[in-house]
Amino acid sequence: MEKNLGQDDIDALFAAAANASAKSTKVEVDKGPEKYVFSRAGQISNDQLRAITTVNDLFARNLMHSMGAWLRMPFRVKLVAGEQLPFSEFLERLSAMAYICSLRLEPLGAVGLLELDLALVAPVVDVLLGGVGRAAPRREPTDIEEAIMRAVIEMIVQELTLAWQAVGLEFAFEKRETEAQAARTMTLGEKTLCVSFEIRMPEVQGVVNLCLPAVVLNAILRRLIAEGDRPRRRSKESAARMRELLAESKVEVLLQLPAARLRAKDIVALEPGMVLRLPVARHETSDLVVGGLTMAKASPVRSGEHRGARLEGLIQGAMANGSLHSVAQARVN
Repeated sequence: MEKNLGQDDIDALFAAAANASAKSTKVEVDKGPEKYVFSRAGQISNDQLRAITTVNDLFARNLMHSMGAWLRMPFRVKLVAGEQLPFSEFLERLSAMAYICSLRLEPLGAVGLLELDLALVAPVVDVLLGGVGRAAPRREPTDIEEAIMRAVIEMIVQELTLAWQAVGLEFAFEKRETEAQAARTMTLGEKTLCVSFEIRMPEVQGVVNLCLPAVVLNAILRRLIAEGDRPRRRSKESAARMRELLAESKVEVLLQLPAARLRAKDIVALEPGMVLRLPVARHETSDLVVGGLTMAKASPVRSGEHRGARLEGLIQGAMANGSLHSVAQARVN
């Protein structure tokens, strides 16, 4: 049977709906302080995870270039995962044979773990001992290989510090740990940040896992997000440090005679001990070539037990800042 609602009935329905909405709003306002859930302590937000990804991408690129230059071979590093895990789950994922070491996080006073796939140890050691980086079955490293791997781990830790230095976090290598010792560095239920990197070499690939306690990272991560929101500006200290590092770098320097033309029969007749006379005047200067760029005109001289170059004049436009002096000495090979 169809029921028709009058105007009074309709007004009553709207009034009831309005009263229900008002009560709901009042309950939300009067519900008081929100309960703190201890199980969520150390939980990392999505913004923090994005900031961590940015830092770890920087670490992966820097490690790829530094290790590749040190080993003089392709060394690819790629960030593959970053997630929050209970420490017990991280322990379950440890490989049966892995190189595990503890890292000290300063100034937090906390301890993290770094796991290196043992498949990477043999080719890295082989390259550093003069080989070509051949793969080998997983095995425990010898004492000599252990000493070499310590230098490799210290380079990895150094790159971690460089990547995290914007927020004042420093990493320090402590020692290699057994699986049982590693299990005692944190409580099993503690939330951790686990970051995985894939390493590729010509004949082998493996993973490097970084495990950090999430609770102690929260303050650092908040600072990291705040730093990311600001426009980045290079400080005077970092610029001075960059100049200092560049000043210690080495570049190829060559003292090169001007081009000359010789008869082919004079070159064919050359024998050890012969003096080849060049059609270059005795007082004509040579070119000082630095990193493939002709920088100045110079004359060969002796500087102690070394050969040197006395600069006679700079090439116009060779150096924008004109930092070379008109008379100086530079060692050449």
